[in-house]
Amino acid sequence: MLRVEGMTKSFGGKPLFSGVSLHVRPEDRIGLVGRNGAGKSTLMRILSGRDTGDDGQIRARRGARVGYLKQEVDPGASNTVMQEALKALASVHALEADLRETEAEISQAGSEGGAVPERLAARYDQLNHEFERAGGFEAEAQLRGTLVGLGLGPEKWDQPLSQLSGGWLMRVELAKLLVERPEVLLLDEPTNHLDLPSIAWFEGVLSSYPGAVVVVSHDRTFLDRHVTQIAELELGKLDLYKTNYSGYVKQKALRSEEIAARRKNLDREIAHKTAFVERFGAKATKARQATSRKKQLDKLHEERSQLVDPKKLRTMRVRFESAVRSGDIVLRMEQTAKAYADHVVYQSLDFELRRGDRVALVGPNGAGKSTLLRLGAGALSADSGVIELGHNVNCAYFAQHQLDALTANRTVLEELSSDAGLDDMPRLRGVLGAFLFSGDDVEKRVSVLSGGEKSRLALAKLLLKRANFLVLDEPTNHLDIEARDVLTQALENYDGTLMLVSHDRRFINALANRVVEVTAAQPESHVRSFYGNYDDYRETLDREAAATRKQTDTPAPPAPSQAPQPSKATKPSKAAKPTRRNSSEDRARRKSLRTLKARGAELEARIESDEAEIERISWLCAEPEVARDGERMRELQLKRRTLETGLAQIYDEWERVAHEIEATETALAG
Repeated sequence: MLRVEGMTKSFGGKPLFSGVSLHVRPEDRIGLVGRNGAGKSTLMRILSGRDTGDDGQIRARRGARVGYLKQEVDPGASNTVMQEALKALASVHALEADLRETEAEISQAGSEGGAVPERLAARYDQLNHEFERAGGFEAEAQLRGTLVGLGLGPEKWDQPLSQLSGGWLMRVELAKLLVERPEVLLLDEPTNHLDLPSIAWFEGVLSSYPGAVVVVSHDRTFLDRHVTQIAELELGKLDLYKTNYSGYVKQKALRSEEIAARRKNLDREIAHKTAFVERFGAKATKARQATSRKKQLDKLHEERSQLVDPKKLRTMRVRFESAVRSGDIVLRMEQTAKAYADHVVYQSLDFELRRGDRVALVGPNGAGKSTLLRLGAGALSADSGVIELGHNVNCAYFAQHQLDALTANRTVLEELSSDAGLDDMPRLRGVLGAFLFSGDDVEKRVSVLSGGEKSRLALAKLLLKRANFLVLDEPTNHLDIEARDVLTQALENYDGTLMLVSHDRRFINALANRVVEVTAAQPESHVRSFYGNYDDYRETLDREAAATRKQTDTPAPPAPSQAPQPSKATKPSKAAKPTRRNSSEDRARRKSLRTLKARGAELEARIESDEAEIERISWLCAEPEVARDGERMRELQLKRRTLETGLAQIYDEWERVAHEIEATETALAG
């Protein structure tokens, strides 16, 4: 589908990569990986035709369309979300217009009593085939479904693009690409601004995508699931590994061992030939051999210079320290309320963090995760209620848009100095060196830094605060995989309290000991805690879903009139009779048990009814005529969200009742 041969690119006379070749075949799934600044985005722009190399060739199969999702989107557009998204259907609408025009010509020929020209009939068949292949009359419904899947519900369709953040603009562009379905899909960090539910939806679409996909991503979980080849861009060269990311890590480790062994052999060979030249170079009888050895030495030195051990490449060195130990209660919220104009986020939130908690907030965008972080960090004031930090708590906050808070005209060193105390001044260059800013790099202006460099600088500023309570909103965005690993390890070794939001499932799994699910609801967001990491949280949800299915599939108990009667020949044994001492207690327990079971049956009926209604709404939203009706879609989406929120609360009560039933039955049995 796409072929690059011998591609070379330089900036300011400094080579970025040289002699790069890559063949993209139909249905390939290629993950392009490498450190920040290696040239991944530049190579993607060259593949898309938006940039050119200094040397080399690029060829695409005739008729193959190449779609490109870039990292940054122009925020200046005045279109609404739906107007912009409908651009993806321009070719479908053009085909439909041609089809209608051809139909009119055929109708005209028929009304005049003549036969339909063969040319006209063939053109109609061809247009009809192309129209159906492009999605036909279902295209707009598919577009609306794609927008909803990416979190762009009907409430955002009439919103101007100029009012959206970069993350939402990226979603609009991604929706357009998925609807256009180009034969080659180039994606530069597609999951960077997606929440976890949207990532799950996107992964489902990508798994069945009919074209070839080349993706730049720093999400290991995503790469493991969706790529079959890894193209590593490192030190100006591109190496291909025919495996997913985990397999690539293993193969690269083996290759690193091979490189180390080859370097060792070369060192031995170079030492041997150097000794020969030094010993016999001045002797006339050995001059020819010495000259030959010198030429061989030049080749050996050149080969050795190209064998760079990946383990020897510089990596970040990070260690977060807390200056003082906090009290047991780190953060307490009671009856906290927060609203933005008419939009109520929290109405009566109760929330608590204790020392050593590592809490990850998960849930869809817009549910209130970042609001909860900002309230906890003191970056946002509540409308009412209590928010208190505990004894000796020193909080440091890394905002989702922390990079935008950096001062563009400062140098790297000046920006770090702005947050440093007097005691920190002597070690600022050392801190910057740990974050890979060395030599003249510290004099770079912030305005010329890449996203990854800005992210490292923001983390360096965070490290200086020595806080015992870190609040982190998407701290891994723009970091390459190696930097993410270093940050993860540093936070694993951190002895303070953490509260974070991240869409990197591996990052959450490594750090969280508690997951808090935040879901948007009416009239406020709903917060629910799960102990464990992200995998534990997902397992709990799966168990709950399985229990619900089991309850739904279990036949109802027989009516009282149909209940089996005890046989007359069967008499209860004396041992089964309660003693006089505990008979009154058992009678009370049995009465309570009957009440609990009745309540449990009522809750199960409500769960079954609400789940059936949610499923019915989902089917309705997928119908083309409903999807075309924006007002109807808004009503259905609001109703579904309300049902889902209520269902979560019913599940909570059902679990409590089930535990009480179990405890009561155990007491009766004992």
